[in-house]
Amino acid sequence: MTVLVTGGSGLVGSHVLEALRSRGEHVRALVLKESRSVVEALGAESVTGDVTDGDAWRRAAGGVRGIVHAAAFVAPRVPFAEFERVNVTGTRLAAQTARAAGVRLVHVSSVAVFGRSVVYAGRGNVAEDFPFHPLPERDFYARTKRMAEEVVQGEAARGRLSAAAIRPSVIYGERDRLFTPRVIATVRRGVMPQIGPGTNHLSCVYAGNVASAIVAALDAPATPGFRAYNVTQDAPPLLTQRQFLAAFADALGVRLRFIPVPVVLAHLGVRLWSGALRLVHPRRYAGLAGAAVWFLVGENPYVAERIRAELGWTPPFDAATAIQRAVRWFAAR
Repeated sequence: MTVLVTGGSGLVGSHVLEALRSRGEHVRALVLKESRSVVEALGAESVTGDVTDGDAWRRAAGGVRGIVHAAAFVAPRVPFAEFERVNVTGTRLAAQTARAAGVRLVHVSSVAVFGRSVVYAGRGNVAEDFPFHPLPERDFYARTKRMAEEVVQGEAARGRLSAAAIRPSVIYGERDRLFTPRVIATVRRGVMPQIGPGTNHLSCVYAGNVASAIVAALDAPATPGFRAYNVTQDAPPLLTQRQFLAAFADALGVRLRFIPVPVVLAHLGVRLWSGALRLVHPRRYAGLAGAAVWFLVGENPYVAERIRAELGWTPPFDAATAIQRAVRWFAAR
């Protein structure tokens, strides 16, 4: 049997392809034409099409045993309507296709659905049943990810659909286009600001661990209904903020010097910066800047015990190993 994966050329989807192929499964990827070579190099059969096209879903879904829906816009480079078209309409078609085929759907969501400014502003123990809070207007990603989850829940409530949502925190690893290359570029300069004491644990997770959790959810019994799972930590030992950045330096062969930055100074800088932005866009930038500071200085607030208890899943990669793998991939390119 075949597993259908969307977003197979992206960060999470590509790791899912690798995880499934490593155990001998046949994988089919629904991809845009320009991404065919990427998924085929990872051993997947490619079907060209857009996730917002129902005909493309029908062509791709024949004979599958499950669907992993990882395709989504992440960075705010397009209008909200385009985010909604891809992240919400694409997810609706994924759920409808899974129900029509009678197969399990694993939807890749995000902890952003909880509301980042509230979570990072001192609230810990954020498990899957933590209440959703208002989202900034500008946070197109979080808004459409929440809408997409609601679509999956609604489709599951109609019956005959078994669906799980995987909620990662900030993801790093090979083929990342956002977080990992920025960390590498900063570390290569040899000087790194250390905000606060550096003893907190960042809310980061390796893409290979996210893929492993997705496979575990895919393999779970296909009971009708919806279940969400946080996936927000690598395997022990957990690295502090300072250790995490030092691990990148070690992998890069860089001697890294940390420059202490008091937390209060970081908050002041962010307030000045976000205040200037709000003069131009009073509503769009509210809440996001403060969340960025709390991400750096706060303890990882997310609890990921449900997936361990219900699916018996544990992350296969520790952060030091994952960082070595990611840096080797980027160095080779």
